[in-house]
Amino acid sequence: MPPLRALASSCCVAILLTLPACTPAPQEATLTLYSARAEHLIRPLLDAYQAQSGVRIELLTDSAASLSERLAREGEGSPADLLMTVDAGNLWHAAERGLLQPVDSAALAEAVPEHLRDPQGRWYALSLRLRTMVYRDGAVQPGELSHYRDLAEPRWRGRLCLRTSKKIYNQSLAAMLLDAYGSDQTLAILKGWVANLAEEPFSSDTLALRAVADGVCDVTLVNTYYLARLVIEDPETPLRLKWAEADGDMGLHVNISGAGIARHAPHPEAARAFLEWLLSPEAQRIYAETGLEHPVRADIPLHPVLRDWGAFTPDQRPLLRSGELQAEAVQLMQQAGYR
Repeated sequence: MPPLRALASSCCVAILLTLPACTPAPQEATLTLYSARAEHLIRPLLDAYQAQSGVRIELLTDSAASLSERLAREGEGSPADLLMTVDAGNLWHAAERGLLQPVDSAALAEAVPEHLRDPQGRWYALSLRLRTMVYRDGAVQPGELSHYRDLAEPRWRGRLCLRTSKKIYNQSLAAMLLDAYGSDQTLAILKGWVANLAEEPFSSDTLALRAVADGVCDVTLVNTYYLARLVIEDPETPLRLKWAEADGDMGLHVNISGAGIARHAPHPEAARAFLEWLLSPEAQRIYAETGLEHPVRADIPLHPVLRDWGAFTPDQRPLLRSGELQAEAVQLMQQAGYR
């Protein structure tokens, strides 16, 4: 498949350009949003929606795991109207626990490609989080890198830095590798990564990037918005991005931030209107500008830093597989000695 600028490549752009207007929310409604996203990233969205609709949004932030536990504990008495979090695996787990309700919305179905939403409509992607290779200029030639599997080759011995396997981003990547290649080949890839480490895994993508910049290692795997922040802070950084290429089985790994309506939402119709608005051009532009993430919609201009990185070929397999296969992927990571 030819490289495409945005993940909605598999869908007709004309469809994305015709997102129906959101259903007006009741003016008197006050929505409660449980969010695992940092407040400074989503506050511009909440303020814009309140100014436009008159609907006030009460925000409660915590980790994805803590918010899911809270929803389960609160049950029918929960004040939460929506759950917003990062990683399809987190959304899949919340849906499988019965914490989210199906949403029948033509607007959402048209705006979000099928592989980026729950088949039952319990959660939808709001932004795209791409995980790929970053190397130090001068230490690596871009032609040396093509796919995640490359980093398992012996020529990278002592040259690789990774984030810990305890974080869900790498767990989801491993799950999608497992879906594409099966357990034996995925285990071999993971073992190769571990053998090539220059240092013990880092606690964050930012630390891994700084290790590459400082010469501790030559290449790493990160979510692109971490690199974008560093590029904005220091335009002279030696860090360079290389899109993971498609190999017939797997394309560039794409994860998401997303949201769904809580199972016992006190205001389900108002919650649906807000969820639909989050996929509107206005909201998607805010995502692109404040979060340095790729928008779900194909008709939204990218931040200049992201635009300069050029085209990529995204993986098109259903993201729910990252949740379904997560437990097995974690076992393989442990078996490989990836800590």
